[in-house]
Amino acid sequence: MRAGPRALWPYLLIAPTVLGAAFLLAYPLVRNLVISFQHYGMAELIRGGAGFAGLENYREILGDTAFWEVVRRTLWWTALNVVLIMVLGTVVALMLQRLRKGLRILVLSGLVLAWASPVIATTTVFQWLFSSRLGVVNWLLIRLGFDSFRDYSWLAHGGSAFTILVLLVVWQSVPFVAVTLHAALTTVPAELVESARIDGAGGWRIFRSVTLPVLRPVFGLVLCLEVIWVFRCFAQIWAVTKGGPGGATTTLPVYAYQVAQSLHRYDLGAAAATLTVLILLAALILYFRQMFRQEAEL
Repeated sequence: MRAGPRALWPYLLIAPTVLGAAFLLAYPLVRNLVISFQHYGMAELIRGGAGFAGLENYREILGDTAFWEVVRRTLWWTALNVVLIMVLGTVVALMLQRLRKGLRILVLSGLVLAWASPVIATTTVFQWLFSSRLGVVNWLLIRLGFDSFRDYSWLAHGGSAFTILVLLVVWQSVPFVAVTLHAALTTVPAELVESARIDGAGGWRIFRSVTLPVLRPVFGLVLCLEVIWVFRCFAQIWAVTKGGPGGATTTLPVYAYQVAQSLHRYDLGAAAATLTVLILLAALILYFRQMFRQEAEL
């Protein structure tokens, strides 16, 4: 009986934090879901009294060919960024293992600073780098003999604007993956690596047969976090291109914002946001099922 109240103390101490976090996360999600089933425009925003619309908003969104084009572009955007981030982050983490202590600390400090930089600040630097008249990239290309890049506007063309955004997101994400995997690599038993090396295994074979199986849970966790982060990426795209030119860089979060703010159709925007969450959940569930199936077969 005396141990009962004392056992409750840890739960009582963390209860305010848990309740606050649950409210901050659950309320916007539930509110967005409710609006997606209502007629909710500028008039309803000001005076209230939104009427029930049923599935009308979802039928309108799913019947729009532009929406499916945005879905295709979002999946391509996510796959390309995540592959580049994971490959480059893993390479940097492996290279850190070979550096001396002083140089490794220096490189890690640079990665942490790049990771900790505000998103908008880094985005602004990229805008300066690729500026048509005063950008460093155009200046360097002209110096190398590519005169066609004089006053070239990178953000006026869909392909080049998409490429710049990919470079920006990869630049901002690689430090997190590299630092996390570097910390995980320090936990790989040295005797396993040494045994594989004695058996004649090369670097790639050691990574594939020793390192990757040991760190599979960490790789899975980092991969999921990156998929979520890249899929819902909004600030960088909106700050650089606002989804243009011609919708070439419009992904699902940008599409939902455009529909809600430009057309004042908050109901359609809420429906698009809900579908975005459902697509992301479906992708993660498929990945987790595949991962658990592989672990069960081991």
